[in-house]
Amino acid sequence: MIENDIFVTTKYGRQPCFAACPDDAGKFPAIILYMDAPGIREELRDMARRIANHGYFCLLPDLYYRLGTLRFDIPRRNDAMSVVIRGAMESLTNTGVTDDTGGMIAFLDAQEKVKPGPLGCVGHCMSGPFAITVAARIPRMKAAASLYGVKMVTDQPDSPHLLLDQIKGELFIAFAEVDPAVPANVIPDLKTALAKAGTKHRLETVPGTHHGYCFTARNDYNPAAAEDNWTKLFDLWDRNLK
Repeated sequence: MIENDIFVTTKYGRQPCFAACPDDAGKFPAIILYMDAPGIREELRDMARRIANHGYFCLLPDLYYRLGTLRFDIPRRNDAMSVVIRGAMESLTNTGVTDDTGGMIAFLDAQEKVKPGPLGCVGHCMSGPFAITVAARIPRMKAAASLYGVKMVTDQPDSPHLLLDQIKGELFIAFAEVDPAVPANVIPDLKTALAKAGTKHRLETVPGTHHGYCFTARNDYNPAAAEDNWTKLFDLWDRNLK
């Protein structure tokens, strides 16, 4: 395994990122792992390493870089910390993250270990809509996944469900069975929009799960559901990128 803390140049400045890839010979398809609201931490780096171990060059960007360096001690999370996390989360926009992704792709294209061509990505929670938006705005993003994404259907003109007809690749979208952050209309509206757009996709609601079920450090971690998601993620990427 080769791993490094690096900086990506975006139109807004220098964005810290974590990069991991196999130390084998050859080139590897690139995957962007968009962070969830608690931000950069070892748990996310471990996920990036797992993606790299499967034969990919994984880039984990710090989406909060415009605010400085934010690192949250999640095991000690309290109400005050949650206020700060919420504020940081609300500072991000679909447009801003898409702009940042342009810088990430320029970085990836310059790496000798990255295979040219189609790209993949995945977002959890707050970054679910970022993954879908990027898939719509950047044609090379051929395999995108959103896991218990929030703000997937909104009344704003940049709502991800309004962009589905622009997606040329394939989507994997999974929601938790119990998720207070996902209003009741979201999944039916998203299904309708996907069918209308004709987007190639897999959408499911995972039985017996709560928001955050993919993260091992969460109380709501569901090992069986998380592993099933990994299997489907790698199937999505392997079919479209390798």
